[in-house]
Formats: sequence, structure tokens, C-alpha cells
Amino acid sequence: MESPGRREQNKQKTRQAIEEAAARLFDEHGYADTTVSAIAQAAGVGERTFFRYFPTKEALVVGQVRDLIPRLAQLLRERPAAEPPYEAMRNAVLELAAQHDIPPAIFTTGPPVRLGPESRADRFLLAELEAQVTDALRERLSANAPDPGAAALRLQAAVKARAGVSALRALFVLSADEESGPLTVGQFAELVQDAFAALEGP
Repeated sequence: MESPGRREQNKQKTRQAIEEAAARLFDEHGYADTTVSAIAQAAGVGERTFFRYFPTKEALVVGQVRDLIPRLAQLLRERPAAEPPYEAMRNAVLELAAQHDIPPAIFTTGPPVRLGPESRADRFLLAELEAQVTDALRERLSANAPDPGAAALRLQAAVKARAGVSALRALFVLSADEESGPLTVGQFAELVQDAFAALEGP
């Protein structure tokens, strides 16, 4: 009989296989032209198994974003203290992307079209991303501040976090452009650089 620990390991392996298969197919064919059936076949599972892990194709991408948010925030906290906020955010995003041999779908396809500004899932993820990035930036800014709890410092962290997240959202709009097709990881990295340069430049 399979132990609970082994079952959990197998579930994680299956979930990862589905996510990696989806990322490959999104990269090759685009998000819109990739079916659940194709993802399941590429992952070596049946469609029923896919739906046990993800109720929809959109949910797969949303789940990846939800998993990436705390990791991004932690990488931001770990950036060298001398890095200014935007530089630290940019490098944390690039470091997160570099950790994946097969990048999460969100990195190369952008959010699904149906996850637009009016989507509840999109609003929830945006709020969670902004909150966690704000907390990480506030910790960085307060490390050497004479008054770590100052309202001005909290405001600075919140403003910079929202500006950085807006740069990423603009980047994802470009990455979801059907005419240009899915991005390579290298192209994504270049766009990250350009997006944060736009915040820092004239």
C-alpha cells in the first residue's frame, strides 16, 4: 500500500509534468491553440487526471502565478541591500525566471486573455502580488531607516511596488500578443530589462 508521503510525492510529480507539458506546448503553439487534451497527452496522463489538478486551462496559469508570488517576494528580500528598489525588483524577476529549465507559462505567454481587468482571479492575484512586493520592499527600505514604521516609508514602498507590478503587467500584455507569438526566455528577460528601464528613465 502506498504511503501518504509517497502519494503526495507522486501527486507533485504529476502536477509538475502537466505544468511543464503546458509550458512547452504554449511556447510551441501559443496559449489559444493549445488544448487540454494535448497538454494531458504530452504529460502522459488522461484528461480526467488533468481536471483533477486544474479545473480549466486558465486555472493552470493562475495556479502557477499564485505559486510564484511568494517566491518572488522572498527573492526580493534576498537581493543585496545596496540595490535600489526597482533594480532589486528587476533582478528578482530575472532570477526567478532563470530558475526554470522550462519556464512557467506566465513567463512566455502572459495571462490568458479571459483573465482581463474584470476577472476576479486577476484582481485577486494582482492584489496579492502588490501586497507581498510592498511588504518585501518595506522590509528593505526600513532596514537602515531611522524610523522603520514611518508612514512616508510605507507609502514609498507601496508606490514603488505598484509601479513595478504595473511594469510587469505591461510586459505580460506584450508577451500575450498573438501576432508576435510566445516569447522565448531570452526575449522575456530583455523585456523585463526594458520594462524597469522605462520606470527609471526619462
